[in-house]
Amino acid sequence: MKTQKESVCPLRLRRTLSLVVCRSALCLFIAALFMLPPVLAWTTGVPQNPGSDNSQDLVTAVKRLERKLGFRRTKSFKKQTTESAVSYRCYFTGKFELPESYEKLQLIAGTNAGCPLDEHKYDVFFYPLEAVGNGQSPLSASLANESVERFLVVVPHEDFHSSKELKNLPAEFGEASATLAGFLTGAEVAREKFGENSQVYLNLQREPEIFDRKAEIVNRSFARLRQLYINFHAGRISESDAMAQKQQAFDELKQECTAITPESKSFNRCPAVLNNAGLAFDETYTKYYPLMYQIYLARDRALKPTLDALQTALSARNEDEALDNLRKLAKSGGN
Repeated sequence: MKTQKESVCPLRLRRTLSLVVCRSALCLFIAALFMLPPVLAWTTGVPQNPGSDNSQDLVTAVKRLERKLGFRRTKSFKKQTTESAVSYRCYFTGKFELPESYEKLQLIAGTNAGCPLDEHKYDVFFYPLEAVGNGQSPLSASLANESVERFLVVVPHEDFHSSKELKNLPAEFGEASATLAGFLTGAEVAREKFGENSQVYLNLQREPEIFDRKAEIVNRSFARLRQLYINFHAGRISESDAMAQKQQAFDELKQECTAITPESKSFNRCPAVLNNAGLAFDETYTKYYPLMYQIYLARDRALKPTLDALQTALSARNEDEALDNLRKLAKSGGN
């Protein structure tokens, strides 16, 4: 959620579930599995994660490219903190309520222990933030210890949120555009730093298309569940039937998104939590991403032309104008 136009970073890849307070031995076992280190697949000389020794060097490389691309300058990631997260948030909503973005979810502060909410009453998403797009975000310990791919995507993602074009638009425009900008900028930094044959660069090159496949699944599931809840509130189906159909929809969502291959390296293939709060959160990132991905394809997958086109489209007076601009640019290769 944005607080006074503050963005949250996309979901962490492997550690989110391990931070949730588990109430059973099975949950603790699953959390432990998510803490296992990933299989190494790096080119010689490329670190598994930035760590304290390499993080500022990578931040400098990202900032240098951002200046060439016309990003607004920010002070984010220039200072480090030993804190694992910059804050802990508890997003929640009703069992049959599905807001269209994280801006419309209910929100209270959490702690590193979790959320003080009744999960029998609400669908809850506990989110430890590793970065925010407020232009002042420190480099958290959790981000410094993420994969290099994740690190190289998050830094430009959050910096892109300082674009003046996003200031008056809903979060769905900001998150989708910052997600694509993060992928493309991170991939170019990887190419410059590690080479075109490095595994990091090859991994990041695939991320825009993988996220497009995720977006199609999430958006379709969101529409399906939104209609289900409309039918329930209109009295067309019973609560027990609605709950059964809800569970089936989330089961099918999980099956589809976990089948995406190759596996993404900088984001979750599925919502981190398979409930209404987790889906509404992810929908904020995926709603307009397919349109923006089409703009990327229409510009032959070129970095600067794509970012220039996005900024042109988002230089709009309102949401309807921005959406119209995106649709026009997605059909044309010109700016």
